[in-house]
Order: sequence, then structure tokens, then C-alpha cells
Amino acid sequence: MNCSSLIINGLRQNRLGEKVSPMKKSRILVCLLSLCASIFTVSKLGAQIPSQWKAHDMNRPRPPIVKPGAQALPVPPPSDAVILFDGKDLSKWRSEDGSPAKWIAVNGYMESVKGSGYLFTRQNFGDIQLHVEWATPVPPSGESQGRGNSGVFPMGLYEIQVLDSYGNDTYPDGQAASIYGQYPPLVNACLPPGEWQSFDTVFRRPRFNADGQLLEPAKVTLFQNSILVQDNVRVWGPTMWLQHLPYEPHPDKMPLSLQDHGNPVRYRNIWLRELPESVEPGPANPKTEPIITLQPAEQNRYVGKYKSPIGDIYTITREGQQLWARFYGPVKVELVPHSISQFSLRWTAATLTFDLDAKAVPKGFTIEIGGEQRYSKKIE
Repeated sequence: MNCSSLIINGLRQNRLGEKVSPMKKSRILVCLLSLCASIFTVSKLGAQIPSQWKAHDMNRPRPPIVKPGAQALPVPPPSDAVILFDGKDLSKWRSEDGSPAKWIAVNGYMESVKGSGYLFTRQNFGDIQLHVEWATPVPPSGESQGRGNSGVFPMGLYEIQVLDSYGNDTYPDGQAASIYGQYPPLVNACLPPGEWQSFDTVFRRPRFNADGQLLEPAKVTLFQNSILVQDNVRVWGPTMWLQHLPYEPHPDKMPLSLQDHGNPVRYRNIWLRELPESVEPGPANPKTEPIITLQPAEQNRYVGKYKSPIGDIYTITREGQQLWARFYGPVKVELVPHSISQFSLRWTAATLTFDLDAKAVPKGFTIEIGGEQRYSKKIE
């Protein structure tokens, strides 16, 4: 177990009132001292703290309250969704030690059982679109962090807070829909206790290089009850009470986790879609056409105005060594010559095929774009 995992596990046990062995306490102390030393070294190099606010600062401004519109819950999963809980059983979940899940599943929902521990999916995930519906206990009991507390952890490390934040004040970076200890939600979009609420999350995992160095932090976009509450925020590292933990390299896919915080929070209709890499790959065999050079006198043959069958006027001009076309308005696009009759657009998958007379002077052109063709006749 690496230092971050050891610290996280130990603090969870302490937070839940579980005993931590003396040997484990000693190992955690060594890790914390090492972590403090590394933070001190970084601070001497001039690194910035992630936020102007310390975690859990009660002086931090509260997000404004916004009343959500009516929702049609539960939301049916799309055809490519991975169903994690359909209201029937907990077969897709396990306890932290790998044993069967100890939460209860009744009446179409699952409920956290005090002392049962976190739930983990049996399947591992990286980039995901995640839908979760949850409800806090009714009647409400407790206050601040002791009222309807749970959490959704993509990769088991990055907590999206679940809490009864309806008329319940707490530190802003710990209220419902916060990235725990880091980002308060943009607004408080909570419904009253007992009412079903929704989280719709886009989670992008952190990226590490082959040497374990962080290339890109994790990113979260979150809608609570159809209201944007986290806008592509960059997560600083694993979320933790009292701690700001740095990133440590970990697998590209890890289990999703739900938190047992001692409150009987309910969940239902949990599904996700695994997302592809955010950068779309290019074509496997990109088509390349030879580019020819036309002399200015040759280019001048194409200069002029062209009229389409529906009356649109297109203009081709020469500027220096390049031909430009204006199809609509002031925007111009560069024409790339591949032969005296075949041109393409510099940035768009479109071709212009010129209709040439016996002296290679254009009489018009056919533009092909998006599977459609249109001929325009030269008028001057």
C-alpha cells in the first residue's frame, strides 16, 4: 500500500471510529513526515497553494441557493450504459476487503448501514459519465457534516460529497455537490430530505507519464438536479478530511466507491457510460494529395465571381502566391491546388473541381462538401 493509500485508509478508519493498530499508526506517521518534508521542499521552490482558502473554512462565501425545476426521475439509462444498481441486488458491488457488500437493498434502493464500510464496484473504470440518484434520511437528524453524509468517489479517490445541505449549514467545500475539501458547488441545488436527487457527472481521470509524473489532473463536471454545480474543475489530488494529498501514480482504471459515513443515505438507479479518450485519433491512413505550384498568371485565370443556381455569389481572389475564396460574407478560405482543375480547402474536407475550356480557363466549378455537390458558373 503506497503512502497516499495508507494515509487515506487510516484517516477513514479514524473518522469512522475504528481502531488503528500501533504498527499502522507508526507507518502513517512516517508517511506524514515524508509528505510534510516534500511539501516544505516544494514551498521553498515557490509553489502556489491550490486555493486562497484553506480547506473547510467557515468564512468562505456560501454558494447561492437555487431551487431546481421538477425532474422526471428515475432517469432511464442509455443503451450503452453499464448498470451498477438497478434496484434489485448488490451483485456489482463489494466491500473494501473483497467480501460481499454489507449495505441493504430493498424497495428499489440500497441504503448505507452504519459500520458496514465503503462500497466498491467489482469493475474498474477510468473516464466516465456517471448518473446517481440519492436521498438523505427523513426526518433529518444531526447537523453540519453529521446530517445525511455520504459520498461518491470516482476511482475510489476523488470525492463528490453527498450531504443533506437543505437548510443545513456547513463549510462550503464540504456541502452537497462539492469536490470535498477543494471546490464548493457553484450553487446550492439541494432538495429537502427524503426527496430523490440526481448527480450527473463527467469525470476525466488524471494522466501520468511512464515515469509516474502527473501530466493532467482529474477533471469533474457535475450537474445536481439538472443544474451545473461543477464546471470542468481540475482536482488537486485525492480528496481527504484535514489533508491536501498530492497525486501519486495509479492505474488508469479503478473501482467507483460509495461512502459509509454512519448515516442511512439511500441510492438508486446508478449507471455509467465509459468514455473514450478526450483527444480523437486521426485517420489510420490519412489521404494526401500532391500539391502543385501555380504561377501568378495561371492563378489569375480562377479569379472572378461565380454564381450558384440559387443566386449566391462566390468570389475568388489572389493575394500574393495564394488563391482565396469567399463563399458567404467576409470570411475567406484558402484554396490548395492539386492540379489545374482540382483544388481543396485548407482546413475543411471539401473539393473544388473547375470546369475548364480548351485554354484551361475556368467556366465554373463544382464544390463537394459533406456529401453534397453544387455547381457555380463564372459570371465575371
